[in-house]
Amino acid sequence: MVTTVNLPVLSDSKTLNEVVNCLTENIPIKTQGKCEQQNIFEILIRAATQRDSIENTTKVLKNVPTSNDIRYHLEKYSDLKSLESDLNAALQSRLPDGIRQGKHSYCHRF
Repeated sequence: MVTTVNLPVLSDSKTLNEVVNCLTENIPIKTQGKCEQQNIFEILIRAATQRDSIENTTKVLKNVPTSNDIRYHLEKYSDLKSLESDLNAALQSRLPDGIRQGKHSYCHRF
């Protein structure tokens, strides 16, 4: 008898939400007006995954801040070492306990 394990399915929408939540929790960007931190990250993630510019991404999406608004808020991060540290902390915050404790296994596939 073959048993199957129901593994959680990770959709594009769930992945986007998880990444945006992770960044929002760990990367502080003070925003104002309609340019919310979540909007900034969604636009940046879409631009990166589509290999597109911020300019074009904001033109394609509806009801989002302008590319100038996004750049204005990004310029607040003038200290790249601080940004790198914040990004590393964001990534590390989502590591599963097994990996964080060095207890992961390696699978060989041929």
